[in-house]
Amino acid sequence: MADDALRALVDEYRDRCLWFLRRDYYPSTRVEVLRVLDSIQRHGDREGFRRADEVRRWLYPPTSATSAGS
Repeated sequence: MADDALRALVDEYRDRCLWFLRRDYYPSTRVEVLRVLDSIQRHGDREGFRRADEVRRWLYPPTSATSAGS
């Protein structure tokens, strides 16, 4: 579900926020995904910001694990 939502979001905001990427590009690594979501949140509209945040939470939910420093 999250991968489908990410691809749909990239397709919808490609012309407005991701114009510098190839037409067939979809992020595949964590760094790439975060960079694309950041671009949509910075340069898109309010709905794009909300959806990018939602996709980010689906793909990278907060962890309840104790950190190494604790």
